[in-house]
Formats: sequence, structure tokens, C-alpha cells
Amino acid sequence: MNQRSAVNPSPVDLTNCDREPIHIPGLIQPHGLLLVLKEPQLEIIQLSNNTFQFLKLHPQQLLNRPLKDLLGSEQIEYLEKCLLKDFESVNPLKLTIETTEQNLAFDGIIHRSDGVLILELEPTQLEQEANFFSFYHLVKSPTAKMQNASSVQALSEVIVQQVRNLTGFDRVMLYRFNPEGAGAVIAEDKLEGPSPYLGLHYPASDIPKQASQLYTLNRLRLIPHVSYQPVELIPLNNPVTDRPLDLSFSVLRSVSPIHIEYLTNMGVAASMSISLVKDKQLWGLIACHHQSAKYLSYEVRTACEFLGQVMSLELAAKQDNEDLDYRMKLKLIQSQFVASIPQSEDFIEGLAKSESNLLNLASAQGVALSSGDDLVLIGKTPPEAEIKALIEWLGTKIQQDVFSTDALPKIYPPAEKFKAVASGLLALAISKTQHNYVLWFRPEVIQTVNWGGNPEKPVEIAPDGSLHLSPRKSFELWQETVRCKSLAWKPCEIEAALELKSAVIGIVLRKADELARINIELERSNSELDAFAYIASHDLKEPLRGIHNYSSFLIEDYAEVLNEEGNSKLQTLVRLTQRMEDLIDSLLHFSRLGRVELTMQRTNLNELVQNVVDVLQISWKEAAVDIRIPQPLPIVRCDPVQVSEVFSNLISNAIKYNDKTDKQVEIGWLVDAAPPEHPQAEEEAGEPLLIFYIRDNGIGIREKHLDTIFRIFKRLHTANKYGGGTGAGLTIAKKIVERHGGKLWVESTYGTGSTFYFTLRRGE
Repeated sequence: MNQRSAVNPSPVDLTNCDREPIHIPGLIQPHGLLLVLKEPQLEIIQLSNNTFQFLKLHPQQLLNRPLKDLLGSEQIEYLEKCLLKDFESVNPLKLTIETTEQNLAFDGIIHRSDGVLILELEPTQLEQEANFFSFYHLVKSPTAKMQNASSVQALSEVIVQQVRNLTGFDRVMLYRFNPEGAGAVIAEDKLEGPSPYLGLHYPASDIPKQASQLYTLNRLRLIPHVSYQPVELIPLNNPVTDRPLDLSFSVLRSVSPIHIEYLTNMGVAASMSISLVKDKQLWGLIACHHQSAKYLSYEVRTACEFLGQVMSLELAAKQDNEDLDYRMKLKLIQSQFVASIPQSEDFIEGLAKSESNLLNLASAQGVALSSGDDLVLIGKTPPEAEIKALIEWLGTKIQQDVFSTDALPKIYPPAEKFKAVASGLLALAISKTQHNYVLWFRPEVIQTVNWGGNPEKPVEIAPDGSLHLSPRKSFELWQETVRCKSLAWKPCEIEAALELKSAVIGIVLRKADELARINIELERSNSELDAFAYIASHDLKEPLRGIHNYSSFLIEDYAEVLNEEGNSKLQTLVRLTQRMEDLIDSLLHFSRLGRVELTMQRTNLNELVQNVVDVLQISWKEAAVDIRIPQPLPIVRCDPVQVSEVFSNLISNAIKYNDKTDKQVEIGWLVDAAPPEHPQAEEEAGEPLLIFYIRDNGIGIREKHLDTIFRIFKRLHTANKYGGGTGAGLTIAKKIVERHGGKLWVESTYGTGSTFYFTLRRGE
């Protein structure tokens, strides 16, 4: 027994096996003959060079002759009827050919390829008549035992026993492929004496890609004698295409010399393979070996092929049954996530609430949740920086929604650094554009693999100096220690990940629909509120104006009649109606803001602010106010009329709420990015925002009032203090800024001064 420690066989890039054109060998095996027929006359245009062996007729005696010269008109009529049906339902055809010595019986297997008919004839006995009852007898008991098997392993053990009973081969084994194309013997039934192959692994190179494809197309392959002498076709090329004849579906197709050498090295004299196909992929092979030549009738081979098809159908059901409890557990975990995610702010928070469930969903030891630049790490994971780099790499690898590997370091070399926790990766893309991923990790599991001989094929140098891979000559137990691999991900785990994405997307879409409905309702309510405010305030002004006028008339006409207290009350009434009218005007203006379309244009703020300052100077000409603009203001895209009102409100407040002798107001903008303490100033939708400020040295605002000052009609002082006002100015300014897609906020120190910030978009 040999032993080594390695990750993979040495990467010799030699693909002569994969390049071998095994479907067009131009040769057949000698246990039958092949005729190529041109329709509709069924003229023999190509044939195998062994017709004399079977028919006592040389190839040249048959070439370019109609098939009826060989079979007779009655059998030709039977054959032509068969050509109108599905060949699967008519093969084999029972044909009889008369020779000078005797009548010969053949099994005829017919199919179309390369624009011609291919008829293969294998000799049989005249008295041997295939019928349903003989076939039923062959397959009844094996089929029943296969259906009663409780698992894939039990099914595999049943099939090798039944095929060996049916065929009499010395050894029958089931060879199962893994996703990389390598495989292992998982069941075996054999004579006593030969060394067992059960549990041995074989590299993917033992079955080249084109051979795997042919196994999928042609479900049964018989080689009665490994040491046969191949029979060539005459002429060599298909006369219709002038190319080698495609024998992909031929039962007599000659075998690759490399495969013959492989079987010879194993001590095999005859072999048969039965393909097991699951979900249109080659799942495994039933391999039959014999130490001497062995031929099976077409009926027995058909029964074996039928059992292979039954097993192929049973595989899915048996695998589903094996994973049933586990799948039910995964479904329960999914239902818990579906219940918890809608109660969270986002899906990341919803998934992270139940760490154990998230790990158990994929039987992982670590998981990373990615949302944009944010990461949430649970369990045993690589470092955060490594995961971010891995996500960037994944962006180029995930073509659909999910990516999985049990050997991450093999395809992503940087993973070698964290193989102890993440040799296996299952990645789910919730949204690639938003970098929303769920990554499950599995640790390295060091394994000892038992190979059937050294998996590295020896390299031989041909006379012309080229390199070729040749089959192994030894199949003794050869062990390899495999590292950088985790336990493989089960299909049901990958399926659970995909279903989790569907659940998350469904929940997000439902929340989006709910939010859209709320926004529509809110928009309708706001429109109705604006309309109500406008109508109500407009209708209120008329009676209010009447009260104001009649109060003024009473003061003018009856001042001498009324005493001092009466005059004082009338003057208070006039003052209150005036204030009421100011409030109504502010309400009208506020409601109008939501109804008037913005007139967006490139605006030079230097000119705009200067006009605002010129107007305001008229009202504070007696006060000492120092207006500073440290640097020129930029050009922005805005509604200049409404933005003028923002500057006007904020600058006038800076002057009004100031008890200093020397009042100072600074108007500027932040050239660099928004400081961290201003999260409101973050860019939205990738568009650049500029931050403007108006700073004063006034009375300041207590911290507890910083949020309430933006409520409409909210005043922190009495009506007459600091010049009065309605308390609507900041509310109006805030609404204007928000309609421009920006934010407005304040920072203040009581007794020292305040700074109001707001954002606008660039005018580019």
C-alpha cells in the first residue's frame, strides 16, 4: 500500500484522452456486422468488412446494392413500417437472411445518424423468439427488490446483485460520480478470490468528457472480448457527408484503444456498462467485468438496460426519502425566518436575530451577512477584511443566485490563509448591485482517500516527442491525504438557501407594496390637508377682516363714549385680529409651498444672498450687524425664489434672536465632505450635496428645544419679545429645503449662538 499527502494530483495539462474522437472510430467490434443504408431505396452505401464471416458474401458483393437483395421483399416491407415508428419501441428487429448453406437469424438494431440509416446485425438463434413474458420474467423480481430498497446504498447493493444474477459476470460494481467527475465504488458483488474494489476512488481522467457524454446518450455498452480485432468500414467515410460515420448510438462501435488498455491492465477480458442518469446528468455506472470472453444476448442486455432505467428513476425518490427529516427541519427554520424578518427593519437584522437557525439552515459553523459596506459575522468566520475581498471575487463568479464549493482554496488561493474555518463556502446573492449576500462557511476536514491505484496517470513520450497520458497498470490500494476540503454541500441545503432568498424577496416586495400604499395614502392626505388649509385660511380671512374693521370703527367712533377699560379691550381685539391674520397668512403660504411646482434653474448664490441682505438691511439699519461671507458661494440648481426665502428666514432670525451689541452673522458653505457629526448631510442616490450654514452669536437654543423649533407656530418666547413673529419661518424654510431633496438641521450652544445647516444639490 502506498501513501502520500497532497491536495490534488499533479496538474499535468495533457488531454489526449479528452481529445480522442471515440464517436467516429471508423471501426466496429467483430461480434456483429453493420450496414449503412441510404433512404428511400435502402441502398447499402457503407458496411463493415466482416460480411463474409456471417453471410458468406464479400463486402463488394453488397456495396451499392438494395437491401431487398439481402432480406427479401417481405422483410423489407416489415422494416419500412418500423421506420415510421420510434426505434426504441421496435428494436431489436427479428430478421432472417438466407444463405447458400442455411437460414441465419439476426437481431437487427436500427437508428438514424448523419443523414443515413444504420442497421446493426447480431447473430441469434432461430428458435430464440423474444416476447413480453420472457422479458417480464427477467425483470420482475429485480424490479420488486429495487423498489423495496430503503436507501440509495441499499438500492445500489440490490442492483449489483441482480445484474450479476442476470448476466453471470464475475464482478459487478456500482461506480458513483461526484460533481468533479471523479467517482467511487459504493457497491460490489463478485466471485470469491479477486481483490475487492469496494470503497476505492477513481480520478475523473479515467472517464474522459466525451466518454461520459456517450454514456449518457447510449445507456448500455458491451465489450464481449477485450482482445478483439476491430473491423473497419468500407468505404472509410460516410458517402453522404464524406466524413467519418458518427457511431455515437451504435451498439457495435469499436472501443477506444486507451480504454482497451485500461481494461487489460485490470485483468478484464469482457465488460459491460449500464448508465445511471439522474436529472439528465450521468450519476453513475454499473460496471460488469469478466475474466474471460463473454457475450450476452440482446434480450438480456435489454433487461439490464431496463433495470438501469428503473434505478435511475428510483434514485431521486430514495435520495429525497433519505433527506426527508433533514429537509423538514430546514423547512421549519425557513418558516421561522419568514415570521421574524417582517418584524425587523431590514432582512439582515431579521436573519441575524436567530444565529443558531441561520447556521443550522446550511449546517455551517460560520456565516457572514453583507449589506453594502456593512458586515455581520456569526460563528467561526474569516476576518472581515478577507470576507470583503471574497465578496468582490464572488461578484464575478455568481452567475445565478447561488455559488457553492467544498474546496474554496483550490479556486480562490487567498482562502488558504483561513482554510481552517472556511474550506467550504455556500454563497447566496440577495442583491448583487447592493452587495447583499449571505455566506455560509464550513471548516477544513482532513480526509484519507483510498484510490484504485495511483490516480496520476503516467506520462509517456511518443516517438515524435509529444506527451501522452496512458492508463494505470496497478490498481492496488493507494492512499492520499486530502486537505483544504470541507464536507460537501447537500442539494437540499443549496435548495434551502435559494428558498430563503425567495422568502426574503417576497417579504421585501410585500413591505415595498405596503410602503407604496402608505405613501399614496399619505400623499392624498397631504394634498387634502393642503387644500383644506388653503380653503379654511382663505375663508377665515373675510370674517376676521370684518372683526378687525368693526373694532377699528368702534375705537374711532365711540372712543369718547367708552371708558379707558373699554378702549383698552377694543385695542387688544384689534391687535389679536392682526396677529390672527398674520398666522393665517403664514398658514396660507405654508400650504401653498406643497402645491406650487418648483422652477429649477442654475442659480448664483452670491447674487441671491446679496439681494436678500440688501432687503433685510432696510429693517435693521439702526442695529450694528456684521455680515460675513468668508468665501464665494457656489452655483446650485434650485428654485431661486424659494431658496431666497430660506436665506431670508435664517438670516433674519440670526439678527432678531441676538441680544449682543455687535451682532455677527456668517454665511458660508463646507467645501469638503460632510463632517461625521452631520449624518443628515450624507449624499442621497449617489448625487453630490453641498452643505450651507448660517452662524450667529445670538442667544442660542436650549438642547431640549432643538427638535421642537421646526414645528409650525412653535415659539420659545412671548409674542412681543425679540420682535414677535408667527413661528412659521423655520417650518417654511425646512419644507423648502426638503422639497429640494435636502435636509435642514441646527447646532446651538445656549447663550453663545446657533448654526443652521442645510443642503442643496450642485448646479452641474
